[in-house]
Amino acid sequence: MRLLLVHSFLLVTGIVQAAITAYGPHVQQPLGTVTAASASYTGAATYNNIILTPPPVPSPPPPTSFDVELQTGGVLNLSIPQHGSFFGFSIEFSVVTQVLGLNSSFLQVPFLNLMANLRERAGSVYVRVGGNTQDYATLVSSTPDGAALEKYYSNESNPTDTPPVIFTSEIIKMMAEISALTNVRWFLGVPFNDTQHWRLQIAEVGESLLGDYLIGLQAGNEPDLYSRHGHRPQSYSPDDYKNEFGELIQAISADSSIPNKDLLIGPNLAGVWQPEQIWDTGFVTNFNQNLAALAVERYPTDNCYAQFGTGTPRTGQEMLPDYLSHKSGQQIVSEYLNSTAYAQTVGKPFLMFETNTASCGGFPGLSDSFTAALWAVDYGLQMAYVNFTSALFHIGGQSVYYNPFTPPVTNQSTFHQWTIGPVYYSALFVAEALGSSNQSQVLDLQMNDGNEFTPGYAIYENGQPMRVALINFVDDASGASDYTASISITGTAPAQVKVKYLSATSVTQKYNFTWAGQTFGDVFSSDGRPVGTVDIQTIDCDQSHNVCNVKVPAPGAALVFLSDEALVESDQGPTMTFPTTAYTKLHNTATIDPSVLATSNGNKGLAGSLAGTSKGVNGAFGLAQALPSLGALIAGALLVTRMGMVVT
Repeated sequence: MRLLLVHSFLLVTGIVQAAITAYGPHVQQPLGTVTAASASYTGAATYNNIILTPPPVPSPPPPTSFDVELQTGGVLNLSIPQHGSFFGFSIEFSVVTQVLGLNSSFLQVPFLNLMANLRERAGSVYVRVGGNTQDYATLVSSTPDGAALEKYYSNESNPTDTPPVIFTSEIIKMMAEISALTNVRWFLGVPFNDTQHWRLQIAEVGESLLGDYLIGLQAGNEPDLYSRHGHRPQSYSPDDYKNEFGELIQAISADSSIPNKDLLIGPNLAGVWQPEQIWDTGFVTNFNQNLAALAVERYPTDNCYAQFGTGTPRTGQEMLPDYLSHKSGQQIVSEYLNSTAYAQTVGKPFLMFETNTASCGGFPGLSDSFTAALWAVDYGLQMAYVNFTSALFHIGGQSVYYNPFTPPVTNQSTFHQWTIGPVYYSALFVAEALGSSNQSQVLDLQMNDGNEFTPGYAIYENGQPMRVALINFVDDASGASDYTASISITGTAPAQVKVKYLSATSVTQKYNFTWAGQTFGDVFSSDGRPVGTVDIQTIDCDQSHNVCNVKVPAPGAALVFLSDEALVESDQGPTMTFPTTAYTKLHNTATIDPSVLATSNGNKGLAGSLAGTSKGVNGAFGLAQALPSLGALIAGALLVTRMGMVVT
């Protein structure tokens, strides 16, 4: 029997950036000073310590008590049926061995656990591996150092310093192993940099090894930016992209190693061209048979000035209020309303193939705060409401602020765990809101007279309301801005409802958020499993007045389950998770809790003998001399030693 080993430590060096954000060994320097404490921070962006100042309570403040009336049967303006895996992830190709694993024999345990959490709620998870790096990626039989993926910073190919990568089939084998364990469904991308010599190996091997787990092949990543990045002439146009897409179809049609020829996804625009410019070329009607889906990529704004000195200077502090409003999600999707309607007429899914808080890495103190969690819940449900069919939130390297989850760098992986960002909490919320029936239809309630700070959504199945998502964007520790939504249902209200809360003390809190009482903790502290006791609150309804009063804190979000069946469908009990069965460092791994070290008696600790940490040196006697009570420390779990191989 084959033994599948999984590990929770990062093995691949190199710091990269995501998509049109940035790549290479840069670390963003925050623009301006937001607090005295954080002005001197110079480490990796992902772990910055910048805390912003919450905006004041809006003036006038939103009403704190209002009715929410839910109709049954014949409800107008519902979305198309959505699947529970609507909220997925986009992983930059160049960081795939950091996030997924070293190869098909060594998988990242935290990643498996994070995917398992979502699979338990939604049934499956959608993940794209691609970005700018996919256009210059080459599948090879082997790499010079034997790794599954290598990148070359000396050949960076555009203004965002995208490193070209070479990779072996081990990457795709690794994806297949992950799918077998967690039901992840994958999107890949065909390299689009050389349309005279198509490199179709990723499609050939992808279809062969992934089978039905491969659900799409992106053809061109943000082609409307090609001319800006020097990849095409300045005259490059929607017609040129359509022609190249047609040439790709011809190449695939002639390739007998690609049996499924209808997995292509386009046009994957970044927003320079409008989708209608592509539709007007006849793109969809000409290539309908080969198109699996239509797709765009969009960020609400950018922080490129801080990275490259180009564009408009922006700070997280000044941008913060924009993300604490229902208008943000509405404005983003407004550009695509024609296209989502058009996609339905031609029978194609319409994907938000890559998105997050801001391109060029996001904003420190905003993209990694509770603001991003609330914003992504609202934005995600708004996309579902206007008939996007999936939304993939991007993951880059150490020098971006917006990652849903981040593994530690190689030289810290023996003592640091993963860092779980706010957007991952949003993914859990949306997965439970939509459930696993794949029949959920979303309605923007426009409640509280459409107040931008208190949005809400109803989720219907078969014409019946099942769940209600309530959001409070206001930051007010006094409690005066907590609101009560009085939910009524046509007919008879249930005797009680169950409620889960997405919680933090402030919109600018970083990490240690809770979803239904559980958390993934602080930086460097998670193995992908939520910690704590699940807290599902039961609220008794007033059936005589047909109303259920649900309170939502400021800030916070509540997911209301209108029946026990609705709760069971979204949360089917404890998640099957994965233990660590292999470690990457076999020696010199003893650590002591910093609080113990800080109060230890240092000047006597090594009296009489010396302890050693090198292989073959017995330092037990010296260690016993140094620590007054070794037994007490072991009993209190203050001394941790990792074994070379542990099978659990």
